[in-house]
Amino acid sequence: MAKQPSPEFKGHEALEADIKQLIAEIRKHEERPETRSLTGPELLKKSIQSMTAVEQPAQPSEPSSGLLPQYAQSAPAETRLEVEYLLDVAFHHGIAKANTEAMKSSPFVIDAFHDALVGKLYPELQKRGILK
Repeated sequence: MAKQPSPEFKGHEALEADIKQLIAEIRKHEERPETRSLTGPELLKKSIQSMTAVEQPAQPSEPSSGLLPQYAQSAPAETRLEVEYLLDVAFHHGIAKANTEAMKSSPFVIDAFHDALVGKLYPELQKRGILK
């Protein structure tokens, strides 16, 4: 039986649909020898990148005290706001739509968006028993 989403995730149907797709991607990567050694956050980021067809080397996310990864917290205000906007789009309209928007931005914004998304989704997927 699937675990119920956290209150923060309730009412976000587009994101719930994406989480189901992410679970499938995670399972595919878990079976591949070249990705078996990835940590949970690295596996999630690789799965997001696969889902959005953005291939980059998997790198661990740095801990963050807020929505943004640590390295992005010192970025210019407009960059931080753009990443936060992309997170909002992902939650309300889906990861694919947010990624399409992100692709119009700099590689820094794309990477920060992916890392921030991992930071938000990883604890939820842990609670649901999908990732360790």
